[in-house]
Amino acid sequence: MYFPTSALLIEYLILAIVEQQDSYGYEISQTIKLLADIKESSLYPILKRLEKAGFLSTYSQQYQGRKRRYYSITESGIRQLTFLRGEWSAYKAKIDGITEGSIRHDKN
Repeated sequence: MYFPTSALLIEYLILAIVEQQDSYGYEISQTIKLLADIKESSLYPILKRLEKAGFLSTYSQQYQGRKRRYYSITESGIRQLTFLRGEWSAYKAKIDGITEGSIRHDKN
């Protein structure tokens, strides 16, 4: 994808992914890679930041003899996701308005 993806947008995407179902880091990264060229090494600090902020919690689960660390959204994370959805909608509406010609700056 040509447009850069900010860390805040990645946080929003992570929360949206984990809201749908608990997920582990590699699985999250593969979904985000559909939009952004992000390395897993860049993703884990963002996951850690979301966990430290109380938006995600973690637990371990065995899978084929290895432990996977799963991320789960918290109540605080759901509130943050709701806030970010509203911000994204407003941002997207302004971009669409400018690119579609319905929002213009008056030259007064």
